[in-house]
Amino acid sequence: DPERYGVVAFDKDRKVSQIVEKPKQAPSNYAVTGLYFVDGGAPERAKRIKPSPRGEVEIVDLLQGYLDEGALTVELMGRGYAWLDTGTHGSLLDAGNFVRTLQSRQGLQTGCPEEIAFSKGWISADHLANLARPLAKGEYGRHLLAIAEEHRSRS
Repeated sequence: DPERYGVVAFDKDRKVSQIVEKPKQAPSNYAVTGLYFVDGGAPERAKRIKPSPRGEVEIVDLLQGYLDEGALTVELMGRGYAWLDTGTHGSLLDAGNFVRTLQSRQGLQTGCPEEIAFSKGWISADHLANLARPLAKGEYGRHLLAIAEEHRSRS
């Protein structure tokens, strides 16, 4: 469904060659997900962008400026990543169903920064438990507490 997204194309060296907002004919099957890391000059650059024919300031126009300067890089998300668009009622429902299925069938939480911080060694099991206690009435908090408790029982 490329007419709903920004689409990026690559040259033979895997460098970005083109970025197009909502193309009728997509130059590739690589959608721009909407996760951007830009420098401190981005706000000033954005102020200079003229609205598109749809009346919107397009992020693709900002990215195009970086591409023109040779300063744009794109990271491909590989296997194990899922990008869930929520721009329509149907896609929001699809995303919710996907997350619910993943969590209920695999016992995983999505978007769980505390668990990531713990698994990377950035916080201790005690710190994880302290973060989880105020959330313990819900599934998310119980998930975090279970991780902390499992670690303590193995230690």
